[in-house]
Amino acid sequence: MPDYTLYYWPVPFRGQFIRAILAYAGKSWDEGDADIVPLMEKAPGEQPIPFMGPPVLVVEKTGFALSQMPAIAFYLGETLGLLPKTPEGRALTLKIVNDANDVIDEITIDGGQQMWTKQTWEDFIPRLKRWMAIFEVIGERSGLKPDGGFLLGGAEPGVADIVSATLWSTLRAKFPKIGEMLDAEAPLVAALSYRLQQNPALAKLARESDERYGEETYCGGQIGRSLRKFAGAG
Repeated sequence: MPDYTLYYWPVPFRGQFIRAILAYAGKSWDEGDADIVPLMEKAPGEQPIPFMGPPVLVVEKTGFALSQMPAIAFYLGETLGLLPKTPEGRALTLKIVNDANDVIDEITIDGGQQMWTKQTWEDFIPRLKRWMAIFEVIGERSGLKPDGGFLLGGAEPGVADIVSATLWSTLRAKFPKIGEMLDAEAPLVAALSYRLQQNPALAKLARESDERYGEETYCGGQIGRSLRKFAGAG
């Protein structure tokens, strides 16, 4: 029996943060993507946790269920020993996870409420650079170096590092222009992302995700095509 079931769409978008934490911690999980729509259509009282949209994580041993990516990430950090010990470090972890959630919401215009145009993408670039700077300054203040260290200064990577590395390394892989921007605007975060993606479990997850979802797939629908057009290689 797997340790968890993760209900999320078959794309490396919001659910990839949860997959990365589970993979890094050596946990097993089933993908429940085929069951998402029936689960979403149930009345809240009939759902394992009342929710509007995925991801949803179910702990198989206990049946405990949770939705909302930041809540799931924090819960896994708590139960898998991947959170800082200080209240300040734990609060900063949650802040970083929510920042990552905001970045992917903004880069998809709130899940495809509109499509990117050449002009709107160019107008968004300064804001995307500011997001990169936010992650970079947090790392700088903790003593992050190009060749070592972690986002909150701990001795080992935690949820903040795994989520940050997953955010930026996935965007780099799918949209090379964003990767070039990250190298220029946030070299410490770029180096951290690269180092963590050399972790065997995270590297394996990236390979398997490409095989399962497609090397160019990031998010679904028209917004995915719009992103590839304006944030891709050319």
